[in-house]
Amino acid sequence: MGMNAVYRGPGDCPTVIPVFPLPGALLLPRGQIPLNIFEPRYLAMVDDALRGDRVIGMVQPDADGGGTALAPKLYHVGCAGRITQFAETGDGRYLITLVGISRFRIEQDTPAATLYRQCRVTFEPFAADFTARAGENEVDRAGVVKALRDFVEAADVRVDWRGIEEAPNEALVNALCMMSPFGVREKQALLEAPNLKKRAEVLIALTEIELARGGAASDTTMQ
Repeated sequence: MGMNAVYRGPGDCPTVIPVFPLPGALLLPRGQIPLNIFEPRYLAMVDDALRGDRVIGMVQPDADGGGTALAPKLYHVGCAGRITQFAETGDGRYLITLVGISRFRIEQDTPAATLYRQCRVTFEPFAADFTARAGENEVDRAGVVKALRDFVEAADVRVDWRGIEEAPNEALVNALCMMSPFGVREKQALLEAPNLKKRAEVLIALTEIELARGGAASDTTMQ
């Protein structure tokens, strides 16, 4: 697939993709995540992706699921992203940016000759992910903003309030989810929320729980 690819539905996506297991890293449709790539197997993954469709699947390891350090058990749901920015650092690292396409469900770990893992996946359960801003009108924006304000008051956090006021509901909810300080299980719950409305509700609930525990992080910038 060439430059400026457009993904209109599950049929536009590959059925086998390289996966990058990274705990705490959450990618959502149309969200952006910067990555610092330095392990040889993932440098090879990026090289191969750049020669192909530039698609990489972000997925979290499931610490309770078993596996090994080199091949941990993975959660069944991840999010595919496309490399839209790429830079070499000169010291053997790559700096890339992925833009989220859609969530996927892993059907099978695929035996591969590559250093990195590849999985057979389906995007069909998440066909709604391909429609930008779907369900925005159902989001409790006031509740999301209140939860953010409560978090800001509880921690030394700098917030671009003008950017928040101007952001559409989808961009606001997904960006806050992706930069949230929650753990792996909480991030997975945000990822697997069935729609934007439910994701916002989970975000509000998790924020309230975190504040009740007194766990707001400090010295954080949210933009």
